[in-house]
Amino acid sequence: MATINVYEQYFEAEGSYDGVERRAVSVLLVSDSEAGHIRYEAAVSFFPHRTDDDFAISYDAYFSRTLFEAAGRRSKKREAGLLDALRTEAGAVAAENGFTIFWDKPLIEARMG
Repeated sequence: MATINVYEQYFEAEGSYDGVERRAVSVLLVSDSEAGHIRYEAAVSFFPHRTDDDFAISYDAYFSRTLFEAAGRRSKKREAGLLDALRTEAGAVAAENGFTIFWDKPLIEARMG
């Protein structure tokens, strides 16, 4: 199975999980493909971000939602549509778990894969 982070960017966030305050989030669009089957997920991973250079991701506060799954392969057109919906989907996943993402406060530039 090939897993690719199509998009990743860190933002300031707010919330608590497992008794630990989380102040940042990694937002991802993840593609998994195997044997002619493709799946895309919106994923968020919240971490403490105690200092400006603290990017130690903790995977206990990782949540995801499948956005698309079908027979096929990666498609730039499909990925563009999923990227357009990513903030809405990631924000919903965050809210369902008691977090807020501050989209206007990125911590790094977006990485495309």
